[in-house]
Amino acid sequence: MTKYRVSVVPYAFLAMTVAGLSASACTRDNDSSSSTESVHTSESDRTQSVGAPGSEVDASSSESEPETPPAPAPTPTPAPTPTPVDASSPVPPNPMPFRGVNLAGGEFGGTIPGVEGVDYTFPTNAEIDYFASKGMNTFRIGFLWERLQPEANGEFVASYAAHLDALIAHATDKKDFTILDPHNFARYYGTTVGSASVPNSVFADLWRRLALRYKDNPYVMFNLVNEPHDIATETWVSAANAAIAAIRAAGAKNTILVPGNGWTGAASWAQNWYGTPNAVAMLRIVDPLDNTLFEVHQYLDANSSGGGACMSATIGSERIHDFVGWLRENGKKGFVGELAGINSSTCQAAVTDMLTSIMENADVLNGWLWWAAGPVWGDYGLSIEPKNGVDRPQMNWLTPFLAR
Repeated sequence: MTKYRVSVVPYAFLAMTVAGLSASACTRDNDSSSSTESVHTSESDRTQSVGAPGSEVDASSSESEPETPPAPAPTPTPAPTPTPVDASSPVPPNPMPFRGVNLAGGEFGGTIPGVEGVDYTFPTNAEIDYFASKGMNTFRIGFLWERLQPEANGEFVASYAAHLDALIAHATDKKDFTILDPHNFARYYGTTVGSASVPNSVFADLWRRLALRYKDNPYVMFNLVNEPHDIATETWVSAANAAIAAIRAAGAKNTILVPGNGWTGAASWAQNWYGTPNAVAMLRIVDPLDNTLFEVHQYLDANSSGGGACMSATIGSERIHDFVGWLRENGKKGFVGELAGINSSTCQAAVTDMLTSIMENADVLNGWLWWAAGPVWGDYGLSIEPKNGVDRPQMNWLTPFLAR
């Protein structure tokens, strides 16, 4: 697979320079090429169907979360100063600039704020080291907005933020990339952003504070939120633009990953079952630095949840095909933030096909991440967390695409 080597400078800027590069994204969600019926599945459906611990939830459906935010959090201590980065040293050219895994755990659990080690558990430095040793260089770190910022427009919780600081410092000191992922489905305490209860200014405040905290570290990327859904696409675009404006106003030049509506599925990018198609509305995303990647998720089973049998050996390339075309036609760059398949020969062929297609479309696709790994997955069928010191089968599928 290393024959698809593409010499590019990563789309992530370095220090004061915004580097242009070849990027693109692939998605999750429904498959219009194999069925005339739109299929869309929540992440909770995906995790439950393959033996997940059942602790990661969409805040929009959790009955255990409070209806109103709790009292203000204590003022956090400043983030540690990152190790200086040589602004003249771009990430070495690779078959794909960003290749990695979602490290989940800090966003788990329906109890707010919850107890660390009981309701949620953050990934560890050892996990970053393990996957880096395999050739991965990008880690998407999930967290829960309500745990980080319990009160709208309030200060961050110091202890929770410190976990993010430590993971980011460990990875980026090695010049690996981290992606901040508020795993909230465009919601705060179950209410969508852009609503009267959670106006765009509240969402923008979260990202203003994160931007101020990490703007001096060019190896940190900002993923605005995980999988917006059941929201008007126009409302989501307005909220995303407010967050982008706040990030740039804070002086942060970090790369921003912007998901689409309807669970940000690649195969459904041009469909309208969730409202105005992303293919139309997402053209209204505005970034004055033009340092934005459109982030999609794409799975390979019948309902694109990831937990079932893969449809065919070529379903991956088929499902990302139209999204890739949209990127190229509109001069955009993309990023596949989640992809996976269960352990089967068909899924192995489908994953290989999908990653090969991503490599072949490196003019618009800039990276991919496997879903998922982390400390609490157990026997979850999509996990590549090593078990008892032994690599998971899917890890071997990815190895040919991880040459540094």
